[in-house]
Amino acid sequence: MRAVQATAFGTPDVLQLSELPDLLPGPGEISIDVTHAAVGLIDVFVRQGLYRDVPGMPQPAFIPGLEVTGTVRALGAGVTEFRVGERVVSMSRGGTGGYAEIYLAATTSVVSIEGFSIDPALAVSVIPNAAMAHAALTAVAHLAAGERVLVHGALGGFAAAFPGIAKTLGAAEVVGTVRASKLDAAQASSLPYDRIIDSARILDELAGEKFDVIIDAVGGEVRTASLDLLNPGGRIILAGNASEQWNHSLDSNQLWLRSITVSGFNSGAYLPTHPHLIRPALEAAREAVAAGLGDVEVEVLPLSAAAEAHRRMESREVAGRLVLSTLPL
Repeated sequence: MRAVQATAFGTPDVLQLSELPDLLPGPGEISIDVTHAAVGLIDVFVRQGLYRDVPGMPQPAFIPGLEVTGTVRALGAGVTEFRVGERVVSMSRGGTGGYAEIYLAATTSVVSIEGFSIDPALAVSVIPNAAMAHAALTAVAHLAAGERVLVHGALGGFAAAFPGIAKTLGAAEVVGTVRASKLDAAQASSLPYDRIIDSARILDELAGEKFDVIIDAVGGEVRTASLDLLNPGGRIILAGNASEQWNHSLDSNQLWLRSITVSGFNSGAYLPTHPHLIRPALEAAREAVAAGLGDVEVEVLPLSAAAEAHRRMESREVAGRLVLSTLPL
């Protein structure tokens, strides 16, 4: 099989297209003939080596990629819920393996899209992230019907999944924030935000408004400003650090003074210890995307263009999702 390997930690040039042995599924697994693999900012961070010292994180040489879509190639022992040739989407399995023609997936992290009119590039771009958003909103944020939600970095791969899921869970309003350079693209998008505003002006533009749940995958000063936008009893979910302000901190005294909760959500750590959430989250995500609540701009590149995709992700000017395809383009 063809696969893109990170041969070392470093620049996008470490991503090399290689020929590797085909993969065979073990018990409880399926192999997938990959048609599309999503490219995410987390892939960039892993390739750069930001997590090299974290136990369990991949070491070179490894195949990047968290999410794929394609068709079932083969069934491992004991697998009865899927059939060969079925169209499926798979979530992350250890944060690697996606940029390849064949992917091994545990059946617990796979959902069928057979019979659904969902474009495969859109499916891989949205369904896994929407499933993670569902878990974050239901099990961590405990979103209730009628509550207001604010999403920072509104066009980001993970963040963009939140408005559709929040609406299906009964959120009264979902507001997004983006950098000024992405404001026009965000306001022209089909994502179900009620409003999208400039993240540099959130305290001015949202003066007097309060939210019950804030999703922050950005970090830095946006995170600090968010404290002023929470209702008492409000919850802020830290779901990333796109700003790369790794030394930023919050004043913990503000939490009890304001009666607010700050929680982290890392699906790679959370979902393996809460496996009962994965199946309903994937099914809810599939329904939301099928209903048009996850429509994002998707650009498809060939598998061989993985380094180009990473360079563009590093520029932080990608307004939608980038997807690698094993198919002729």
